Amino acid sequence: MPVELVGEHGRDVQPREKEMTKSGSDTVVTRRKAIKTIADGGVVAGAASLAAPAIAQDVTEWKMVTSWPKNLPGPGVAAQMLADRITALSGGRIEVKLYSAGELVPGRGVFDAVSEGTAELYHSVPAYWGSKSKGILLFGSQPFGLRADEQVGWLTHGGGQALYEEMYGRFNLQPFLCGNSGPQWAGWFRNEINSVDDLRGLRFRTAGLASEMAAKLGMAVQAMGGRDMFQALQSGTIDAGEFIGPWTDSALGYYQICKHYYWPGVGEPSSAEECAINADVYAALPDDLKQAVAYACESLYNPVWTDYTTNHAKALVQLVSEHEVQVHKLPDDVMIAMGNAAGEVIADLREDSDELVQRIVESFLTYRASISEYMTYADNGQMNARALDYNYG
Repeated sequence: MPVELVGEHGRDVQPREKEMTKSGSDTVVTRRKAIKTIADGGVVAGAASLAAPAIAQDVTEWKMVTSWPKNLPGPGVAAQMLADRITALSGGRIEVKLYSAGELVPGRGVFDAVSEGTAELYHSVPAYWGSKSKGILLFGSQPFGLRADEQVGWLTHGGGQALYEEMYGRFNLQPFLCGNSGPQWAGWFRNEINSVDDLRGLRFRTAGLASEMAAKLGMAVQAMGGRDMFQALQSGTIDAGEFIGPWTDSALGYYQICKHYYWPGVGEPSSAEECAINADVYAALPDDLKQAVAYACESLYNPVWTDYTTNHAKALVQLVSEHEVQVHKLPDDVMIAMGNAAGEVIADLREDSDELVQRIVESFLTYRASISEYMTYADNGQMNARALDYNYG
């Protein structure tokens, strides 16, 4: 997933109006008590339902800093959805104002800004915070790791959320997952990739643990934002790179320079988006508003994920039909080499000197092993069956 995006994207991207639908994921089930408490406390889900006395109550203004240009398809849209939903589910008692990357702090500065109290909350991705702790990176994405549904499953049902909170608590932050891009793509290349040798020495933009996997394959990894990636490709500073997927990548125009688009993005089988709130600010909230904020985050996970997936599918058709992009699958031997490199990355994490990082890794590996075995019969079986040659409609 992307690193820093500074400033507004050059295109005029209009905000998307979203219906405030409740997610059907298991995460929602875990918040049924929260919904009841919110209802009992008088918090309503839409501004149109607010009674005049509620509007007259004290209003707390929160600054949300983000790592994205405003309304960038994908993460920029999701950030605005979150700001709006917190405001709505708090009954207007919390008003969230969104600041895009560079407006208040740089995109890579949001973690520290919220930790130190410059802003109340941020919208970003865990993949950016490896310099704080390598353990943080596992909460966002893992090479050959968890899919979007499995990622939230680990946190909700596999003990991951407690570890997530323990790690971020070191930095005075209360974290929540609030969306996911789904499977990312392997990247944009000027030339075709036919073997592992074609990767060696390649100047390549990526982020998070995927960057460590790439480095072990001899790639020269570059860290930069999505818009900066376009400029670097254009100038020849980098040879190739990956950002998110067809929807967001189309908006950033990578197809104008590179025509070879590779899948699957094994470096990031999914990439979770997060909201982190200053821990002191969160602790000072009354219980009903704590639950409103938590539910705002959790209830957006599925809508954001499916928004990405739906629009990725549409954008890919346009990339091929209108922009002559050539879609390629990574060769199996290249993916095997990547898998071995990813295994080395995880082995390194297991030897981390930080005991908390070790516990995070073991929790992740335990959940991955369990869910991977089951998915052989469940989702993998369904997808393989759907790909067979038969008449349908």
